[in-house]
Amino acid sequence: MICLIAGGVSPVMARPGNAARPGITFAKELATDVAQNGTIKRLVMDRGFGFLSGEDGKEYFFHRSSVEGSFEGLQEGQKVSFDVEASAPKGPRASRVRVA
Repeated sequence: MICLIAGGVSPVMARPGNAARPGITFAKELATDVAQNGTIKRLVMDRGFGFLSGEDGKEYFFHRSSVEGSFEGLQEGQKVSFDVEASAPKGPRASRVRVA
């Protein structure tokens, strides 16, 4: 079901518990960055990306453009800190990757 609001239709689906506050889901989707620590699990140097293992046990993709500093200076097993973009198009991904 879609919540109706004055002047149109809200993009937020009606759910028990947030029907009175239709913007709550939208606000959570806008919250994009959550800081975390982790370890570089795999690097694909020739293609410019890699994967991090977060302290939460999840694996995160990152691109060379999201590294603060030198991508070429990174090594598998290295400790890093990063932010999580929760609303990335293909799922959560790491941004602002920096050596811890």
